[in-house]
Amino acid sequence: MKKTKIIAAIGGLGVAVLSIFMIAADHIDAPAVAGTSTDIADLYAFEGDNPNNTVFIATLQGPLMPGENTNQAEFDEDVMVEFNIDNTGDFVEDLVIQVIRRGDSMYFFGPTEPAQTGLDSEVQVSAVRNSVKISTSTDVQTSSNNGMTFFAGPRRDAFFFDFERFNDVISGSVAPEGFLPPDQATDFFENLNVLSVVVEVPNALLGEAPTHVANGVGGVSGLPDAYNVWVSAKRKQ
Repeated sequence: MKKTKIIAAIGGLGVAVLSIFMIAADHIDAPAVAGTSTDIADLYAFEGDNPNNTVFIATLQGPLMPGENTNQAEFDEDVMVEFNIDNTGDFVEDLVIQVIRRGDSMYFFGPTEPAQTGLDSEVQVSAVRNSVKISTSTDVQTSSNNGMTFFAGPRRDAFFFDFERFNDVISGSVAPEGFLPPDQATDFFENLNVLSVVVEVPNALLGEAPTHVANGVGGVSGLPDAYNVWVSAKRKQ
């Protein structure tokens, strides 16, 4: 079986605790990967329209102008996007979904147990493999198999951030007023794109979710069980 060693990119790592929090946003602020094909913008993990499914989304290489730099050539064949899923509550990946571009298509391996945990990875070519043609701005493609659905291509950036106001705040020019309320803020990302990798997975393929990490913290209790999820972009070595 052919194995390829993959090393994690330095910098931007999105982290999400499924169904409660989506903690993310690198958006070119990690100097080691800014502007590269391993630059992660956001991670989203949430319940699908089918409540028995979970949707995982990784966005990369933002911000991109609509209609520019948003074709399949922008996905790097030497970079693997890896969704890491902890279903035991120990914050070590029990399952991975590995995503790699070849030609005009994106290939998805898994969910499967990783050959090893941590920063180094091996492509699990023996795992269940699915693929989808990479979409362009005008040609949107999806594929489905075994209850899973797949997409890869440019999409509008869902992140909301008043970047100009942020610069004013950190410079002290608007202190102590601080940030504006949402209805007055200007979304810097409103008309910008990112490259997106999307996979929807039946929970039956992910195992039973552990007790939510926030239960018992600060008096919080009764939260639903939740997977711990993070994403990494790893370059072939």
